[in-house]
Amino acid sequence: MAERSRAKRGKEEKVDWRKWKQQKKEETKQWKEMKLLKKLEKKRARELMEKEREEAKPTEEKGRHYTVSVAVPGSILSNAQSPELRTYLAGQIARACVIFCVDEIVVFDEQGENSKTIEGEFKGVKGKGQACVQLARILQYLECPQYLRKSFFPKHQDLQFAGLLNPLDSPHHVRMDEESEYREGIVLARPTKPGQGSFVNCGMRKEVQIDKQLEGGLRVTVRLDEKQNAESKKEKGVVVSSQSPRTVSGLYWGYSVRLASCLSAVFAESPFKDGYDLSIGTSERGSSIDEATLPAFSHALIIFGGVNGLETGVDADPNLDVSDLSTLFDLYLNTCPGQGSRTIRTEEALLVSLSALRPKIDAAAKKGRSGS
Repeated sequence: MAERSRAKRGKEEKVDWRKWKQQKKEETKQWKEMKLLKKLEKKRARELMEKEREEAKPTEEKGRHYTVSVAVPGSILSNAQSPELRTYLAGQIARACVIFCVDEIVVFDEQGENSKTIEGEFKGVKGKGQACVQLARILQYLECPQYLRKSFFPKHQDLQFAGLLNPLDSPHHVRMDEESEYREGIVLARPTKPGQGSFVNCGMRKEVQIDKQLEGGLRVTVRLDEKQNAESKKEKGVVVSSQSPRTVSGLYWGYSVRLASCLSAVFAESPFKDGYDLSIGTSERGSSIDEATLPAFSHALIIFGGVNGLETGVDADPNLDVSDLSTLFDLYLNTCPGQGSRTIRTEEALLVSLSALRPKIDAAAKKGRSGS
């Protein structure tokens, strides 16, 4: 009898053991699930805190809202001995300006030729030719992306040797398969359906359809949509201001070219509403750049003279009557103190001056941002 009860108890204990084991498994499973939930909650809380911290931080703007303009006399081409050298000199000017992110190049007449149009041809070294016109035309040609040049620059004597020049390789000279948020393009003269925008050649394998109906032949800046349909025969984009790549995304997007009939017209015909708020004249007779500090500015203008300096442009300008040249500018600087050569050529002065001014421009820009 006692043996039978022990066997019965052992059987019951065996059944209880299985239940206990199963219960343990369920408890372990629940514990793991709770642990995973707590881990996920901690992760979410941490992500939320990081997001709030990021939102609390002052947003750093990518865009660049100041501009740098350079003014050079067209007469510098008159000192070159051949058409090839004149063209190469213009290429050096363009390369220097792009390297230092110059936004505008003003070509002014320091000899009273009154060149206000880009129409005309260079007459020769000895005569009073349209040196300003040729310099402006070559600068415009080099700034234009390669895939648009045939559309905007017909064959011309001034551009005879432009194909020999070093490319600018600026950010807006985008290659065919290169990814870029913005692109320069030409509006195609092609009819589209009502309510649909024009087609633009942006130098890509596919044409881009923009959001507006525009006249054919116009040069436009296009911002491409982030999401594109790979199977579509066209890309999608919107037309933006040519300044948007600089002001929104902080990209250098080439320079504009302007002709000025005289030195005073460089200031008077400024494309900016309030003109230039910082003007810098360069001369070996100016004060040393080492001691100079630039104030905060929105639009800076740096002016270079020709062979005989800025004095030639002042003397030939009927609107200027000053005895002290330094009074024309906010700063009158010698950007290469202790020079070893009697003269510094304008194309050399550009590189020297922009290199010396670059850290001072950056410091002034930071000052302007903190002030605003």
